[in-house]
Amino acid sequence: MKFLMNGLKAGLSGALAIAGLTLALAGAAAAAEPEKKDLSLAVGGKPLLYYLPLTVAERKGFFKEEGLNVEINDLGGGAKSLQALMGGSVDVVTGAYEHTIRMQQKGQDIRAVVELGRFPGIVLAVRKDLAGEIKSPADFKGRKIGVTAPGSSTALTVQYAMVKNGLAATDGSLIGVGGGASAVAAMKQGQIDVISHLDPVIAKLESDGDIATLIDTRTEDGARALFGGSNPAAVLYAKADFIESNPETMQRLTNAFVKSLNWIGKATAEEIAAVVPPEYHLGDKGLYMKAVESSKESYSLDGIIKKQGMESMLAMLKTLEPDFANADIDLDKTFDPTFVQKAQAK
Repeated sequence: MKFLMNGLKAGLSGALAIAGLTLALAGAAAAAEPEKKDLSLAVGGKPLLYYLPLTVAERKGFFKEEGLNVEINDLGGGAKSLQALMGGSVDVVTGAYEHTIRMQQKGQDIRAVVELGRFPGIVLAVRKDLAGEIKSPADFKGRKIGVTAPGSSTALTVQYAMVKNGLAATDGSLIGVGGGASAVAAMKQGQIDVISHLDPVIAKLESDGDIATLIDTRTEDGARALFGGSNPAAVLYAKADFIESNPETMQRLTNAFVKSLNWIGKATAEEIAAVVPPEYHLGDKGLYMKAVESSKESYSLDGIIKKQGMESMLAMLKTLEPDFANADIDLDKTFDPTFVQKAQAK
């Protein structure tokens, strides 16, 4: 009898193992292919550390690992990236989270699928020779303010700081200076009085003694001082109908960005500097590494936008723009966490 029972157990175990193997093989055979392998992605200022997760995903081959060919279009700023998406010339965007809220207010369903930055990493600084005159955003009235592009997150941040300090959002003159060497040149040549920008541009200007920093949102303390808490920065976003029509493609894109965030979280500044193109160093690799250290706290820890951060961004828009005062915004429709959750479960 004991022999018979042992035989039955062995037979059952073998059958279960075969069944499990069959299901695994069937699952592998049924693994979905991306609906769109060749993708166009827009970004406004790729060399900026704000978009480091994109550069890492590209340079480390994470898109390729996911079976995707991603063509990256580097435009002049976040507003131009959004325009490219709405015009149909790109499929997805790495850009500021606030655009998802802004477009919902206009009746357009744009959704983020993964958070890349939990703090903006934006620094507001004044030209060094004007530091005695311009001591806070309250002194920005009539000043020429350099931003990556009007309508971008750098513009939104400086306008919010002005309103919080008693000015109107339109009291300063916003000038698009781009995302790299052109921004550095604009400050050095005296074309602007104030700059609202990101690393490595800020790190270069700080190192050369060209600016005096007034507000720094690269850290949690700095972000809290201006926004009252976290404030989502760069995300991957797309039109809702594209997301719904290409779920496997969006999953694989998200997988690549989650890999990138995980790699950044463990990498040293030297390893990060070695991965990005040399021209991103702005001629000084050591300075770039220092900028990485300054900005590292700003990257998302898990790819999930927190509800408090969403509410903070909406409050900022309501403060700045009359159209948002009574806007009925469903924040749950601005971010779909399911792709990140699946990527983390792997």
